Amino acid sequence: MKKILITGRNSFIGTSVKNWLLLEPSKYSVDTLDMKGQAWKQNDFSSYDVVFHVAGIAHISANPKLKDLYFQVNRDLAIETAQKAKFDGVKQFIFMSSIIVYGESSGSERIIDINTIPTPSNYYGDSKLQADEGIRRIESENFKVVILRPPMIYGKGSKGNYPKLVSVAKMLPIFPDFDNQRSMLHIDNFCEFVKVMIDHEETGLFFPQNTDYVETSKMVKLIREVNGKRTLLTKKFNWIIRLLFKLGITRKLFGNLVYEKSMSDYKSQNYRIRTFKESIELTEK
Repeated sequence: MKKILITGRNSFIGTSVKNWLLLEPSKYSVDTLDMKGQAWKQNDFSSYDVVFHVAGIAHISANPKLKDLYFQVNRDLAIETAQKAKFDGVKQFIFMSSIIVYGESSGSERIIDINTIPTPSNYYGDSKLQADEGIRRIESENFKVVILRPPMIYGKGSKGNYPKLVSVAKMLPIFPDFDNQRSMLHIDNFCEFVKVMIDHEETGLFFPQNTDYVETSKMVKLIREVNGKRTLLTKKFNWIIRLLFKLGITRKLFGNLVYEKSMSDYKSQNYRIRTFKESIELTEK
């Protein structure tokens, strides 16, 4: 049996991974840890095989006043946790980074490949990048480090951009038929990937994503279909979208940001257990 500690108690990602692993209670034992304050430092990590560090601040604001907080939590806390895990003899440390280290989505085709250099465009992305670089520096033969840079993760109970898109989708029977491509990752596929990382005692940088890219208009249509609603897609509004593309909300909805597909394959094992249609059905129902 492997013992896993997940930092970031009650988070969507942490709770989902915990519940997924505990579907096999004979193979995994999972604890969670609240990282607020300083009390977490008194915990002994030596009994754990794996620490999965999820605790952090999501991309909630570009307010300059929050810059220090982003770096304190997303960078400094992450590195300090990894250092403690190594000192206490933990064998594997898994860090939750993000595709955002490569910057924002674009109005033109944007494909990230294995040679793409990270260029974060905000405090959130920069703090995540500095964290995963700092953690990788302390990797050793007895302390394996896994850095995960997933795209947007969605599923039932998720926060962030997906529920916002669902709210918009349910209100609009007519939606722009705008061509774009986004990498996304359903929570079940992500949880299965984390399990694979643990089972194989992996080390390195990984880019999990769904099998297929997502087009916003087709996603909205499917969300409405699952909710029993019909949708008319039209290209009549596309000129407005192009005109407003510099606005953050428009770029998030209709921008392009994908990983080159082969980057996300994992040996001969398929962690992508949900198709895109199945994932939307599970999320919405």
